[in-house]
Amino acid sequence: MQKSLLPSAPAAAVGAATPAAGAGASPAVAFPILLGLSAAHLLNDMMQSLVPSIYPIIKGAYALDFAQIGMITFVFQLTACIFQPVVGWYNDKSPQRYSAVAGMAFTLVGLITLGLANGYGLLLVGAALVGTGSAIFHPEATRMARQASGGQHGLAQSLFQVGGQSGAAAGPLLAAFIVVPAGQRSLVWLSALALLAMAVLYQVVRMSSSAGGAGRTKAKIKAPATATGALSEREVMFAIAILVILMFSKNAYSASINSFYTFYLIETFKIPVQTSQMMLFLFMASTAIGTLVGGPLGDRIGRRRIIWFSILGALPFTLLLPHANLFWTGVLTVFISLIMASAFGAMLVYAMELLPARIGLVAGLFYGLSFGLGGIAAALLGRLADATSLTLVYHLCAFLPAIGLLAWLLPEIGGRQRGA
Repeated sequence: MQKSLLPSAPAAAVGAATPAAGAGASPAVAFPILLGLSAAHLLNDMMQSLVPSIYPIIKGAYALDFAQIGMITFVFQLTACIFQPVVGWYNDKSPQRYSAVAGMAFTLVGLITLGLANGYGLLLVGAALVGTGSAIFHPEATRMARQASGGQHGLAQSLFQVGGQSGAAAGPLLAAFIVVPAGQRSLVWLSALALLAMAVLYQVVRMSSSAGGAGRTKAKIKAPATATGALSEREVMFAIAILVILMFSKNAYSASINSFYTFYLIETFKIPVQTSQMMLFLFMASTAIGTLVGGPLGDRIGRRRIIWFSILGALPFTLLLPHANLFWTGVLTVFISLIMASAFGAMLVYAMELLPARIGLVAGLFYGLSFGLGGIAAALLGRLADATSLTLVYHLCAFLPAIGLLAWLLPEIGGRQRGA
C-alpha cells in the first residue's frame, strides 16, 4: 500500500501528486504559475475583504445593528462553506480547468450588487455572490499550486497564500482611501478587479496546461486516498477533524477582528473611521508576512510543530489585548496576526498529505468549511455584542487560541520535511 501511495519520488515530495514517468529527479518549482496564482489570489481576497471593510459605511446608511452586520459576514462565509467542499469534491472527480475563472464572474456580479444595493436584502445577496465566487476559485487554484510545487508544498502554498493575505490587507486601504470618500457605489468601479483576475487566471491555466498540469491532474484522481500506510482511515479522519477544530478557533478569532475591530477601536479609543481602517490594515499585512514564513518553515521543521506553536503561541497576546491602550493594541494585534497566520499553510499541506487523492476536497474544506464556521462565529459574536458590549466579546475571544492544545493529538506523518 505504501508503494502505491507514494510513487517513486524524493522524500520532499511525500504525499505529492507528481508524475512517476521515468524521471529520477524532482520537478522544478513552476514559479511563473505560482506567481500568477498568487496574483489572482491577491485580487480575489482584495475583493472579498471589501465586504467587511464597508461595514462602517453601510451600518450608518441603513441603520444596521451588530447582529445584522454579523449576519452579512455569516451569509458571505456560509456560501463559501456550502459550495467549496462540493466544488472541490466535484473537481477531484472531474477537473474543470477554467472553474477558477468562472468563480471570478460571480465575484464580479457580487461587487456590482453590493455597490448598487439600496437595502439590507440586496446587501445579503451581494455578499452571498462574492462568497460563491470565492468558493469556486479556491479548490482549483489550490490544486494548480500544488501541481506547480515541485514537491515543496509548504513553499507553494505559502506563495499562493501570501497573495491572498496581501489582497486581504489591501482591502481596508481601498476602503479607507476610495470607498469611504467615494461611497458605496465605488464598489461598482472596483469590480473591474474581477475582470483583471479572470484575465490572469486564463493565462495561468494555459501555462499549466502547457506544462502538463492537466495530465498530472488526471493521474492524481486515480491515486489512493491516504498519505501513509501507517495511519488507518479512522486515524486520518480523526486528524482531519482536529485540524478543522483548530481552524475554527483561528477563524473565529479572525472573524472577531475582521467584523468588529474597527468598531471596537472607534468605540474604545474615539478614533476616526480611516484611522481604524489603517489599524485593520496593519493586522492583515502582518497576516501576509506570517503566512509567507509559516509554509517554508513547516517544510523544514515539521508541520505539526508549526501548527502547535502558531495557534497556542498567540494566547498570551490575545489575553493582553482587551487591556491595552491604542498603541499596544496595534502592537499586540500585529504579533497575534503574525503567529496565527503561520498556521494555515501548515494545516492545509498537512491535510493534503493525509488525503493526497482529495486535494480539491481538502481545499474546499479548509477554505470553505473553516471560513463558514468563522461566519457562524461572527453572527453569534454580533448578537453577543448587541446584548453586552464589544469589550466583553474581545475578553471572551481572548481564550479561543487555548483550543490549540488539541494540536497535541495530531500524529507525526512525515517528521521533518526536507526541501526538494
